[in-house]
Amino acid sequence: MTDLATLRLDRPRDDVAVLTLSRPDRLNAMTDQMFRELEAVALDLDAEDGLRVLIITGDGRAFCAGYDLADAEQLASLGAIGMLGQQERAARALAAIRSIRVPVIAAVNGAAAGGGLSLALAADIRIAAPTAKFTAAFVRIGLSAGDLGASWLLTRLIGPAAAAELAYTGGMLDAERAERTGLVNRVVPADELLTAAFDLADAIRVNSPGGVQLSKRALQANLEITSFAAALELENRGQALLTRGEDMPEALAAFRAKRPPRFTGR
Repeated sequence: MTDLATLRLDRPRDDVAVLTLSRPDRLNAMTDQMFRELEAVALDLDAEDGLRVLIITGDGRAFCAGYDLADAEQLASLGAIGMLGQQERAARALAAIRSIRVPVIAAVNGAAAGGGLSLALAADIRIAAPTAKFTAAFVRIGLSAGDLGASWLLTRLIGPAAAAELAYTGGMLDAERAERTGLVNRVVPADELLTAAFDLADAIRVNSPGGVQLSKRALQANLEITSFAAALELENRGQALLTRGEDMPEALAAFRAKRPPRFTGR
């Protein structure tokens, strides 16, 4: 793994990785370098056959304050094509996080603003501390809330009306309302946030790796499929594929022997 300047990667368990945004003095605000590192780490982790879960969190009192406005002054000098290239690099980074084949849990410890909101949305599951707050305040700085996938993901998570209110007003959801709207799965005490994330990771990692990965693929793909028949076709292929591996026969043998299954992912 390349040396990281804006992120920290820890392995508390062999099959669980914790990726921490590590610019606490800037509320973990995003820079072009962070986007490069996010994409590189995501691609490296996705290549690990032994990885079962990725947890993403922030260092200090924020999850991620969005793009670092201290770097924004140079954006105008890039020109249209240069700016497009930088925007596409940022989008690739978040798409790479979302596309990791294993479940991604966002442990949101504080503010998730702008691109930080988009990063939280890119996770499969979000757990929040009471101090978490979510905003897409792009309209307050003359930009669009259609940024880094937020307009697509937010609408599907909380519905078009709630997403529109958040996008048009530049308002903020606190942790309680975020849980009520479905933006986060649950809110836990701040000192229990990572413990809750690890508990959830443990509940995932004991299951068949192939089954979990193809479940994620089906859930994500079917967000984009408008046909029930197409969804069934995708599901049928996944189930047929998984019956050819070692884990399903192992699960049946373990059930008969009244013992825990020993999944390999092969």
